[in-house]
Amino acid sequence: MKIAKMKILKNITKNSLDVIQDIGLILVAFATVIAFSAEVMLMVEHRAVTLADLLLLFIYLEVLAMVAIYLKSGKLPIRIPLYIAIVALARYLILDMKEMDSKQMLAVAGAALILAITILVIRYGHVRYPYESDSD
Repeated sequence: MKIAKMKILKNITKNSLDVIQDIGLILVAFATVIAFSAEVMLMVEHRAVTLADLLLLFIYLEVLAMVAIYLKSGKLPIRIPLYIAIVALARYLILDMKEMDSKQMLAVAGAALILAITILVIRYGHVRYPYESDSD
């Protein structure tokens, strides 16, 4: 009897957390669409598109893709946030390069390089040591 109650409680908890997580992801997607739209409106208002604008739009698209992948599969590939981080670092370099000294530029570039190497290592690990299929 106690085992049955524990299973029911476990299922209710899991389902509740899944719903909360889905709501959170939908909110992230909605906020990203709003930010994307605001950025497009700014570009239209200024009648100019800069590389920094395009990189920011790309970041927004990657966030939307990440949310879509998670909602479809229930899994989040770790590489997507790493790609987003690399683009964010590139955007940071482009926007603030004039105010940075050489050590800061090297640190940001080094961080992007570390992220790129991390992606390669993860990719190699997935190819060399693939996951076993889920038995759930």
